[in-house]
Amino acid sequence: MEIGTKVKKLRELRNFTQEFMAASLEMTPSGYGKIERNESEVTYQKLEKIAEVLGIKIEDIVNFNEKMVFNIMNNNTSNNGYVVNNNSISDNEKKLYEQLIEQLREENKLLKSMLEKVNN
Repeated sequence: MEIGTKVKKLRELRNFTQEFMAASLEMTPSGYGKIERNESEVTYQKLEKIAEVLGIKIEDIVNFNEKMVFNIMNNNTSNNGYVVNNNSISDNEKKLYEQLIEQLREENKLLKSMLEKVNN
């Protein structure tokens, strides 16, 4: 499995969106999507940042094997593989959502004022 595919699977296990990952990595969503589709080379520095956002180590990405994860989920007696905790939202993710909400509020205010001008 290629790095981009592993990153995608780990992101999905965390219930993170591509948009969240892109914003966290200061990338465009299309640029981040290229990573997951294995259309773009991933530098070590970028892999470090991805691991940080996912809350895991680089080794966890490189060694990720989805079969191990799903075997653990179906067989609680095994202790091999990686299980990613997706029950909580990180402070970084919360901050990004709050910024997005504020940005959308400002956009709504602007659009309302534009509509008022058009209607008057």
